[in-house]
Amino acid sequence: MTPVAVLITIASYFLILFTISYIAGRKADNEGFFVGNRKSAWYVVAFAMIGSSISGVTFVSVPGMVGISNFSYLQMVLGFVTGQIIIAFVLIPLFYRMNLVSIYEYLENRFGTSSYKTGAWFFFISKILGAAVRLYLVCLTLQLLVFEPFHMPFIMNVILTVALVWLYTFRGGVKSLIWTDSLKTFCLIVSVVLCIYYISTDLKLSFTEMFSTVSDSALSHMFFFDNVNDKRYFFKQFLAGVFTMIAMTGLDQDMMQRNLSCKNFKDSQKNMITSGISQFFIILLFLMLGVLLYTFTSHQGITNPAKSDELFPMIATGGYFPIIVGILFIIGLISSAYSAAGSALTALTTSFTVDILGIKGKTEDTIRKTRKKVHVGMAIVMGIVIFIFNLLNNTSVIDAVYILASYTYGPILGLFAFGILTKRQVRDRYIPLVSILSPILCFILQKNSETWFHGYQFSYELLIFNALFTFIGLCFLIKKQLT
Repeated sequence: MTPVAVLITIASYFLILFTISYIAGRKADNEGFFVGNRKSAWYVVAFAMIGSSISGVTFVSVPGMVGISNFSYLQMVLGFVTGQIIIAFVLIPLFYRMNLVSIYEYLENRFGTSSYKTGAWFFFISKILGAAVRLYLVCLTLQLLVFEPFHMPFIMNVILTVALVWLYTFRGGVKSLIWTDSLKTFCLIVSVVLCIYYISTDLKLSFTEMFSTVSDSALSHMFFFDNVNDKRYFFKQFLAGVFTMIAMTGLDQDMMQRNLSCKNFKDSQKNMITSGISQFFIILLFLMLGVLLYTFTSHQGITNPAKSDELFPMIATGGYFPIIVGILFIIGLISSAYSAAGSALTALTTSFTVDILGIKGKTEDTIRKTRKKVHVGMAIVMGIVIFIFNLLNNTSVIDAVYILASYTYGPILGLFAFGILTKRQVRDRYIPLVSILSPILCFILQKNSETWFHGYQFSYELLIFNALFTFIGLCFLIKKQLT
């Protein structure tokens, strides 16, 4: 696929995207930017959240990771669905009852200002790193397909990519994102389904033969109960999925902004459960695509790339199929990646403006000016982090996302768990110290687990221990009740 064809595909997609963004956000005020005026239809939000949950990382990494992990990722996805049910019936009613703009305002009401700021800062670090990792993958692909053929440096790639994200989110925030994410979800689903169709056709597989090829392949092995030291062990993956979903969706300002844009908490619950079940089947499609990609390379005698993340881009754009497959790949990648990056930028702007800078007592005009400045600042910070990550990355991108989440979302999960499960008050000023010590303890635990626990390797369940350390630390801060 030529660089010019890639650029034309991206330009056409963004022309449609900007048009939708302008129409949806042209009358958005501050409430429209932050929570969509709480007028979004639940089924529209549910469809849009599929695109925001499935990022460019999923689009590229999941098909490739089949070669290493088989279908074990579905064990984690089952945990995701369970986690979304918990969010729907525990967190959503709570947040709606408190009428929150930022979900971290709960921590201020429950504990005090220090815990509020701690939650907001940990979210800021979590989201800026997670969004940068996801957008980094897009930049890598665009560098290979477009910027290197034109002899343009990676820094220019990053600047243009982040600028596009800023452009379509600066006007309407959440109000625009609901509709632009719906477009991206549609493009993502169509892309993966048609890619499966074209690869199956090239392999001369009928519809039933395609399913047989996938189910009969050793790569489709899903459940792993044999070895507790294996990172693919079922209960590791499932429990990590449950708590990762609670932390990265239920306690994430980015994802909850969409849910809080629904008319009431019952609509928000419908949205959460529907999007969770839909996500399971769409990720299953990505895994099936992975089996077909490895089957194709085996039949053609093609050497698989050193990094599994490069498999899908290499096959889709390498001239092995009609050009439409390459176009579908680019559209799917761009739609999924920019969905995640755009929503992250909006959430970072909201959290930094509301939680860290504070807007109480300020006029609508002052808030709008502050919000616009913060929006630009967040885009610049995201670009810098992407460039730094390019210098440091040495792992699978999807692995990097969950490793980062285990360290940064753990204290947030621990704070909310203590607040919801207990009624005790704590010494608020020491909460930042506990929240910093917990990830440090987790790092020590992970580095020494094989020696200390007879070969046991921590996977993404490290998030649970991080939250547990935070919870235990808060127990030491409980205020004595006066009798």
